[in-house]
Amino acid sequence: MLKSEHIFLPDGTEVQYTIRGTGIPILVFHGGHSNCFEEFGYRELLESGCSLITPSRPGYGDTSRELGESFAKACNAYVMLLDELGLEQVHVLAISAGGPSGIYFAAYYPERVRTLTLQSAVTDEWISPTDKTQRMAVNLFRPGVERFTWKLMGSMSKRFPTFILKHMAPSFSTLSWSEVMTYLKEEDVEAFCAMNNRQRSGYGFMIDLVQSRRDLVEDMKSIKCPTLIMHSKHDQTVPLKHAHRANAHIPHAQLCILDTWGHLIWIGKGSEQVASEYLAFIYRNEDSKEK
Repeated sequence: MLKSEHIFLPDGTEVQYTIRGTGIPILVFHGGHSNCFEEFGYRELLESGCSLITPSRPGYGDTSRELGESFAKACNAYVMLLDELGLEQVHVLAISAGGPSGIYFAAYYPERVRTLTLQSAVTDEWISPTDKTQRMAVNLFRPGVERFTWKLMGSMSKRFPTFILKHMAPSFSTLSWSEVMTYLKEEDVEAFCAMNNRQRSGYGFMIDLVQSRRDLVEDMKSIKCPTLIMHSKHDQTVPLKHAHRANAHIPHAQLCILDTWGHLIWIGKGSEQVASEYLAFIYRNEDSKEK
């Protein structure tokens, strides 16, 4: 069973993290409702000789929520983690609500970042404070309530997997249910329901909602490392405009628009392209480093 580690910082805060695999080091900023035990997209990278370092972002898992007071504070903690691990430079993989963290880290610590990859990533204000979607999300996933929400969703997913996916699909995909099912097999439904059983929001999701209001344009403009942007054209959770925004502002970025079922680009038809495109990108930049 995978065990997490902790680094304790001078200010009394801590960062929980996991390390899986050996090889090319990749620092992963997981998405919302997740933690250092994230699994989506990992298997293919581990089998291809990558080492995945995944810290729980502030407010998620055991990582101190105080680190979520600013990107500067959180990213300084990630630098301390890399120092502790003896890693001078890493590839950064920023997923969904972890997008802003990856953008900030690449912008302000260019000497530590070999490449940046944004997958289904938030690059602009995500959910407006006046949006009814945010009000509903706050009610369901605020601290003190979220664990009951996820316990219920996890239990229902085990008992009625297809029913739960059908009712949640509109929040992940712009496709109709019948179209969604042309992309998914039984094992994909199982993977979706397994996700519901490992998700927790902690204080992290509330931090994500606040931090997504930061204007990232100047940060994106200052990124110097090679950047790959991967996004499904059917993403409902984080609309495709986020990918186009990043592509417009990050110098020399490469945009890869995917034909997958929606936000969760690591399952279903087309997901094989995610791993192959990403691995080709980091291998290409590993080769250029050696020359």
